[in-house]
Amino acid sequence: MKVVLFLCTGNYYRSRFAEELFNFRAPAKCPGWVAASRGVAVDLGGGNVGHIAVQTIQALQSRGVDFDPGFARAPRQLEIGDINAADHIVALKYSEHFPLMRDRFFSRLSRNDISRIEYWDIHDIDLMASEKALPLIEERLDDLMIRLREESDILL
Repeated sequence: MKVVLFLCTGNYYRSRFAEELFNFRAPAKCPGWVAASRGVAVDLGGGNVGHIAVQTIQALQSRGVDFDPGFARAPRQLEIGDINAADHIVALKYSEHFPLMRDRFFSRLSRNDISRIEYWDIHDIDLMASEKALPLIEERLDDLMIRLREESDILL
């Protein structure tokens, strides 16, 4: 299986939504791929309540994802091994995540690692309501799944 890695700051809201929705849809839309997610700076999520955002849970359930918040894992901090294990990487917002990646991981990343991170422009909940942000992630996710499937088909 190939791995797409979704990154946000705290691995609590945006990246978790992308991971769960991708994994729910991947068997039909992007076979051979699985998603994981991590936070670039989980330590900055001190105000988060619980293991996953309520907005994420609600949005997943409204899309038919059988997600039980009682089994939600805690946010996970990004490590170099996660980057090495990923076949494709998406950071949810360039202006937020590129500086964090540069400041926290630059000395441990190769030029190849840096160039293979795809940046989207999805704001966190303090700048954009979840009713707008999560559908944008879903739209970008659908596009990504098409691209990954096409790339996999070309390699066959």
